[in-house]
Amino acid sequence: MQQDNVIEVNQVCKKFKVYYDKGKQLKERVLFKSRNRYEEREVLKGISFSVKKGEAIGLIGNNGCGKSTTLKLLTKIMYPSSGTIEMAGRVSSLIELGAGFHPDMSGRENIYTNAAIFGLTRSEIDARLEDIISFSELGEYINVPVRTYSSGMYMRLAFSVAINVDADILLIDEILAVGDAAFQAKCFNRLREIKAEGTTIVIVSHSLSQVEQICDRAIWIREGLIAREGQPREVIQSYMGWIMNQGQESDSCNIPGEKPVEEKLEREALSTLESGEAPVSGQAVKESGEPTDPEENGDYQYTAEEIQELKSQGKRTEIGNRQLRITKLEVLDAESQAPKKRFAIGDSMLIRIHYSRINRALTESMCSFSVYRSDGLNCYSTNCFINTGKNVLLRDAGFVEILMRRQPFMQGEYKIDVSFNKDYGPTYHGILNAYTFEVYNTRTDYGVIRPDLDWHLNGGEADEE
Repeated sequence: MQQDNVIEVNQVCKKFKVYYDKGKQLKERVLFKSRNRYEEREVLKGISFSVKKGEAIGLIGNNGCGKSTTLKLLTKIMYPSSGTIEMAGRVSSLIELGAGFHPDMSGRENIYTNAAIFGLTRSEIDARLEDIISFSELGEYINVPVRTYSSGMYMRLAFSVAINVDADILLIDEILAVGDAAFQAKCFNRLREIKAEGTTIVIVSHSLSQVEQICDRAIWIREGLIAREGQPREVIQSYMGWIMNQGQESDSCNIPGEKPVEEKLEREALSTLESGEAPVSGQAVKESGEPTDPEENGDYQYTAEEIQELKSQGKRTEIGNRQLRITKLEVLDAESQAPKKRFAIGDSMLIRIHYSRINRALTESMCSFSVYRSDGLNCYSTNCFINTGKNVLLRDAGFVEILMRRQPFMQGEYKIDVSFNKDYGPTYHGILNAYTFEVYNTRTDYGVIRPDLDWHLNGGEADEE
């Protein structure tokens, strides 16, 4: 290993046996030998790279390209089929949420167990315990079993332990996608601090903005080979250009698991008649899908804190009393009106929100949408009344269109929230994290947005044509 390097990966290949129908018991394996057929898949096909002390690198690529396999090889969870991996120093890893935690032990007890796995002695853990608990912000929950924790609480505890073991190398696999926006920002700041202290960081992430913000170098893995490595912005642009050339998927967002509302209502009515129960009209619905008393919850208004807590889970979540229902969300190229998921900065975007009115007594509704960056930053929020001074005049079924000319967001991953509300009050139907799109950059500028600028370079006078 060269003197400045802490990681050296040389011509590493990794193959897996994928069984079609493998017997689990000895009897099955003996009597049904034909079931033990398998195919051999080569996930990594001879990759080589090195990482210097204090350097942060990001591994990017599409699903199945070998990013997470590479990270697991670095942690020695698995070993290469051929090739060599050399590492120098103590390694701390965040490969899988809650890995190494015992569900029946408290958060405090799991700190000792998890830190010991990373190589800390009892006295070293005692010295760091309060810092770990303070960073996790778990408070009184630190003394309850971790099986009662949410995914965000798991992440807080796992991340807090991993960054307080004074590791020489920190390996992270998509873990920062979990947790609320405030804690993600805190994690980013802490990563920058430990990087400045000389810790080497390797991150696997689909969030290209995370890679660009944290990493000194990016490695794009494609089909088990390194397609390109270098400055994050340049590698990300190449990766996004390749994705664009693969063609656009059909990305209109039919609400998962839902058929058109009229068909759904007909199906529910038939089910109700078969069960012998009386139908309920205009019934409110909790997030769990359980019906509630419409007098009790029909006008419930979600607070900003509740919305943020739901959003922080990173999953598509429906809210509201369902007196009106969003049946489909489309994000389209404004010119061709073809479904689109990846935009260049400055492309025009058309958002089309289809709805169906369940409560025929509703005559109008406010329609809102928000755009959030993958790290939770609210980039823009508005509603139809702010922009037009009017609400949507409702029909039994219809749609609302929003044309965003020259969308200004810089490169990164973004999520869209949409909702119909009773003015600024209760929500009829809202979908958080309803749609994800990506923006790629064709220039070398950077930041959060790209303003539509006119430059005059001749002392304020108009430029000559």
